[in-house]
Amino acid sequence: MDSTEDIFDSAVNLEETHYKEGYEEGYANGIVSGKEEGCQVGLKTGFEVGEELGFYRGCIDIWNSAIRVDPNHFSARVQKTISQMDELLKKYPISDPENESVSDIMDSLRLKFRATCATLNVKLEYNGYPKASGVENIKF
Repeated sequence: MDSTEDIFDSAVNLEETHYKEGYEEGYANGIVSGKEEGCQVGLKTGFEVGEELGFYRGCIDIWNSAIRVDPNHFSARVQKTISQMDELLKKYPISDPENESVSDIMDSLRLKFRATCATLNVKLEYNGYPKASGVENIKF
């Protein structure tokens, strides 16, 4: 009778054994593919953030150059906003993307950028790639 019980126990446990083996194998494969996918998403996101920050850096550098040429051409308010954008860029935690201030800094940068463009009557946009329209009307 013991051998009969052993046969039925192994048959009953067979499904559970295969389930556990399949789960463990799937879990291990999921961790590997999840890390690979996470790396790709992180790389893409990091590149996009770096590209946008670089765009803002370029605009700030150009505006600061124009201010050095003719400081009276830009209002004190615009100069202050450009300076604030510069400070935000300097304190952006590039090496710590999980920092809670990342989204606040980026939102502030975007807002100040739009305000500066509106005040200067310049139509610059950043939508993944900088586009400029009305550039021929800019005079320094």
